[in-house]
Amino acid sequence: MTPAATEAVFQLRDVSKVYRSGDGVEVHALRGVNLDLYRGELVVLLGPSGSGKSTLLNILGGLDTPTSGQVIYLDHNLTEASDRDLTRFRREHVGFVFQFYNLIPSLTALENVQLVTEIAERPMDARELLGMVGLQDRLNNFPGQLSGGEQQRVAIARAVAKRPDVLLCDEPTGALDVVTGRVVLDVLAKVNRELGTTTAVITHNAAIAGMADRVVRISSGQIAEIHRNEKRVSPAELEW
Repeated sequence: MTPAATEAVFQLRDVSKVYRSGDGVEVHALRGVNLDLYRGELVVLLGPSGSGKSTLLNILGGLDTPTSGQVIYLDHNLTEASDRDLTRFRREHVGFVFQFYNLIPSLTALENVQLVTEIAERPMDARELLGMVGLQDRLNNFPGQLSGGEQQRVAIARAVAKRPDVLLCDEPTGALDVVTGRVVLDVLAKVNRELGTTTAVITHNAAIAGMADRVVRISSGQIAEIHRNEKRVSPAELEW
């Protein structure tokens, strides 16, 4: 599948983000970024710490807004959206997975996922989802009874429970060892493949790039390179 054969879900045009510190110093997190993300693809946004990856992901997810430029999601101009509109956009269209799992410790794995299914308009079945991520035998375990990789898989199940069009993942393997990280990446690839969810994974780990349809390298707030993999590598084959 090539970009020409499918629909651009996101279009970023000349997007810049400037933060001002307490003493008035300007920090340019993004500088004139132009990027399209296409329906159903898996993209790895690759770059070192401080390169602007998380800022870009937050803008895509409606958690932040650019200082200048345009962000278009399908036919919605997110740069002109109100706070209420952005909240609705996040609730209806976007799932988030972060480095730290943010599970509620007093709720079981099943209950953590059900929190989303109870408020979503067209939710998936929580038990089915936990089975999809290989946790069918851990439904009634609390987060404290689960390994880091298991907690991250619960977090992924929770993120996709509302059937988001877009899944945004911020260093999802950053707190995990290599073996566990491969398992989590395999779950993300499975979600992308079986549900057709447009998936963006940000990482500083270059080895992960092999699993993507496209790799977007970010440096000093700018896109340094966009590379298309001819063939995606299975997460089980990744080495780092």
